[in-house]
Amino acid sequence: MRYEPLFIVFEGIDGAGKTSIAKALVKLLNSQGFQTLYTYEPFNDEMTKLIRRYGRALGAVIETLLMAADRYYHVEKVIKPALNEGKIVISDRYYYSSIAYQGARGADIQWIKTVNYFAIKPDIAFYLDVSPEVGLSRKRNGTTRIPYLEEDIKTTEKVRAIYRRLVSEEGLSEIDASKDKCYVLRECVKEICRKKGLLCQAAVCGD
Repeated sequence: MRYEPLFIVFEGIDGAGKTSIAKALVKLLNSQGFQTLYTYEPFNDEMTKLIRRYGRALGAVIETLLMAADRYYHVEKVIKPALNEGKIVISDRYYYSSIAYQGARGADIQWIKTVNYFAIKPDIAFYLDVSPEVGLSRKRNGTTRIPYLEEDIKTTEKVRAIYRRLVSEEGLSEIDASKDKCYVLRECVKEICRKKGLLCQAAVCGD
């Protein structure tokens, strides 16, 4: 099978279902004969530890800088090499997360974009939308790499508001993630078919 490499990103607050949908899409793509890589941000464990150690105390500016350093490594050592090998890369979070989370915590959004100037633009960026209340209820038994970023529901509401602005400003594809997993995955597949002509005949959840 011949196809162009593709970079797909999933965004949203914790509990939106990003990880489960991203991994389900990887499984579906692999079943259709595509070479697919699942990855995530923050990526580097040592950098993640630094964010957890210093971010809460020093705030959004240090978070932005540490996230950007982690992202540079991720782009150069993981994403670009995989794309150069012709793979489809699916990332659970990307630079939109910095805009939403660090923007909600007070960092200047234009500055965040400038700091992340090196980040290659994804072919498709999905924003999975749920309310903070739904996200919180879903993640009670789950894990997140930087838990303190969503301890405050008011801040999470600001994060959601920024993500919704990014839908119009940055072209993210918004999907109602309050619905069940099969619905969300079907909508993602429809968008990939519409934009890139892939998976148009693929069966989703027993279709």
